[in-house]
Amino acid sequence: MKIYKVKVNGKVYEVELESVTEAQGAVKADAPVAQPSAPVKVLAPMQGKILSVKVSVGSQVKKGQVIAILEAMKMENEVVSTADGVVKELKVSKDQTVNNQDVIAIIG
Repeated sequence: MKIYKVKVNGKVYEVELESVTEAQGAVKADAPVAQPSAPVKVLAPMQGKILSVKVSVGSQVKKGQVIAILEAMKMENEVVSTADGVVKELKVSKDQTVNNQDVIAIIG
């Protein structure tokens, strides 16, 4: 038995394998093909009022970047991008009231 450590999506797993036969060889992987990404909807995490919109249509955004500030229960909450991309649509404006899970922006 041989024990190997395998990293999958950033998490390390310990795998124990039984060797049936061993042969020298090379692992060949195809180059990854860039897939066009589907638009991603950034949703309101809770009901509240939009205090400000920090981006505009056409802006390049990174995952985790603040898209808007949402006031709920007298607290300011940052609504952040859930993906890298370009802002294709903004569905809200300043002082607009939104419900939980309303679309704030579409990132493409």
